[in-house]
Amino acid sequence: MKTNKIIKLLILLVIPFVFSNCTNKKSNQVTDKEDYKTYLEVNDNQKLQVINKEIAFWQAKFDAAPNQSSYLITLASQYSQLFEITGKIDDLYKAEKLLLEANMKFAEQNSGIHRAIARNYISQHRFKEALFHLEKADNLGENKIGTQKMLFDVYMELGSYDMAKDLLTTIQKPNDFDYLIRLAKWNDHKGDLDTAISSMEKALKIAEDENNKDLKIWVYSNIGDFYGHAGRIEDSYKYYLKTLEEDNHNTYALKGIAWIAFSHERNPAQALEIIDNIESKHLVPDLYLLKAEIAEFQNNKVEETKAIKKYNDILASNNYGDMYNAYNVILMAENPLQVDAAVKISLKEVENRPTPESYDLLAWSYFKMGEKEKALDVIQKYTIGKSFEPTIVYHNFEILKANNKTAELEPMKKELLASIYELGPGLENKIKNL
Repeated sequence: MKTNKIIKLLILLVIPFVFSNCTNKKSNQVTDKEDYKTYLEVNDNQKLQVINKEIAFWQAKFDAAPNQSSYLITLASQYSQLFEITGKIDDLYKAEKLLLEANMKFAEQNSGIHRAIARNYISQHRFKEALFHLEKADNLGENKIGTQKMLFDVYMELGSYDMAKDLLTTIQKPNDFDYLIRLAKWNDHKGDLDTAISSMEKALKIAEDENNKDLKIWVYSNIGDFYGHAGRIEDSYKYYLKTLEEDNHNTYALKGIAWIAFSHERNPAQALEIIDNIESKHLVPDLYLLKAEIAEFQNNKVEETKAIKKYNDILASNNYGDMYNAYNVILMAENPLQVDAAVKISLKEVENRPTPESYDLLAWSYFKMGEKEKALDVIQKYTIGKSFEPTIVYHNFEILKANNKTAELEPMKKELLASIYELGPGLENKIKNL
């Protein structure tokens, strides 16, 4: 089971930094448990307690005055925040139900409600439905610029890059935080990481100048990702720590530190200690794919199998819709008995989201099925030169090699060698021997 390929699909994980003050550290040592152990020990999540109290308060108010439709919107917002903290999918569905009810009560004439529904559907990976509600909001006109910012996000998710580019011009405002983070996303999509980082650093300055806690948490964690992609591990680590200073329970930042410990420092035990801590507070299926990858690296087949079983068990006992399709394709494609199902899911993903990422899933499924010519046709049309994600580049390489398209391989190999950190240590030897 090549679970090492899965981890790159986890849009959550990247690289880090910590100032090294110990002369006996290994040369690749970046993390120091003393920096983050406090955040592992904190169990009392005050924000969670506040949200639960708010839910009880607003539910009581709505029960007493069910004609007050605005209470539904407030309740939905609280359940959305609850989902962000706990990872429990039912909370996201509760928020959706409340928003749809509010939308009906407002006769579908409230732009803010349509944007809130779209935001919920984005979290569920229901991007076409999100687009429907954003178009409704755009037609209604209220806070049009806010709607257009979200439309950019959805167009990017749907692979409608020309439309996204046009909207980026429409919302252009050089000193606007929301514009700058979207400009960063656009440049990252184009493969211009340096310009993307520059935009993120401008957004970071705005968040700090305004001392806006929510913006700081967002930009610290995301710029940690960007620095990781650029190989600036220490800077990445630094900003994961800054994220945790602002939000003691931020699981995204903890995952980032775990990935550094595993992929950069090759310290799986330290990574697992962090992951186990996250598991106790924020249970999501993909944690077990990371555990499986680490177990595979350790040649521990028992723990790898156990982790994958746990992943599948969680999916079976919860309705995640299409949220984990990409993960499932990568797992199924490695199993000859499930590769047909992988192709079927990939075709659904292409229909839902015709992006290079979706076409990569389809090409890889064909390749693992033995249909190397079909796989080649897909990558030549839809992924080569259209995405710079290391996993996609790796898949392109393997498919080209299998089809004896050797002329294009050398530059790809150099790119892959520079991306071993992102791809994970399990692929290092294979890439070096390509």
